[in-house]
Amino acid sequence: MGSSSAPAAAAAAAPSRRKVALYLALLTLQYGAQPLISKRFVREDTIVTSLVLATEAAKVICAIILLIAEGSLKKQFSNWTLTGSLTASGLPAAIYALQNSLLQVSYKHLDSLTFSILNQTKLLWTAFFTFLILGQKQSSRQVLALALLIGAAVLLSVGESSSKGSKGGGSDYILLYGIIPVTVASVLSGLASSLCQWASQVKKHTSYMMTIEMSFIGSMCLLASTYRSPDGEAIRKYGFFHEWTFWTVIPVLMNAVGGILVGLVTTYAGGVRKGFVIVSALLVTALLQFIFDGKPPSLYCLIALPLVASSIFIYQKHPYVDRKKKD
Repeated sequence: MGSSSAPAAAAAAAPSRRKVALYLALLTLQYGAQPLISKRFVREDTIVTSLVLATEAAKVICAIILLIAEGSLKKQFSNWTLTGSLTASGLPAAIYALQNSLLQVSYKHLDSLTFSILNQTKLLWTAFFTFLILGQKQSSRQVLALALLIGAAVLLSVGESSSKGSKGGGSDYILLYGIIPVTVASVLSGLASSLCQWASQVKKHTSYMMTIEMSFIGSMCLLASTYRSPDGEAIRKYGFFHEWTFWTVIPVLMNAVGGILVGLVTTYAGGVRKGFVIVSALLVTALLQFIFDGKPPSLYCLIALPLVASSIFIYQKHPYVDRKKKD
């Protein structure tokens, strides 16, 4: 009785498929529109760290408002513990920080094609760690869908950055500062995404609380880095809101809403489907560029479009089925 009532309660608490589909669609639009919005409303000399810190603060405010709206703010904070917070959010936050640093190192030392191919393997690593940590298996057709998605992601990434070439250097240098960092970053991306999913689905850590905790941890790390960083010096010299305008708030708020949606998508749809959102968003960006800038989609984009559509259809239509349970 107890074991059957638990899944029923969980199912009742989970949002409907229609609501999950809405989260996925909104996140795809946010990811796709963010580059264009930021380009239009953020000045070139705006201090990047100020934008990131403002976004993290906005995420926390939005998450608290949503907790108040659903009437669970007092309960969440009364049940909060430092150990639980570090277990659920501390490790993924630290992993994401290390992953971003490794990507920056690798991007400077690899040609675009090699970087794109290795970076997109994070989709497979997410599926692997989701299986390892949560026991979530993929059907053979879903694996095919992931392969199609990676192919589409590589095409879109290469098309976007085809003008950039290799930085040169010896093979050992490229291996050490290019291939190894991006490969490790892809593994870490899959691990962090799976840990977030584990914290929300197994430890029952709500996506809003994870957003608050990860934003706070990330902000503390970023503030510590400003002690010696160029951005920190710029903030001390020119002020936190240097080169901000009224319109700068728009991309900051959009990014914050995107952060909330990432938490909801990871919780209710999983880290693998978040990968589908990220790749689909590249197509949305290409479409918006065509609508607002008159820039036609590249050949890479036109080839990638049916690959993405096919991969989403196959992944949704052919989930893994446990034959023993089915029998």
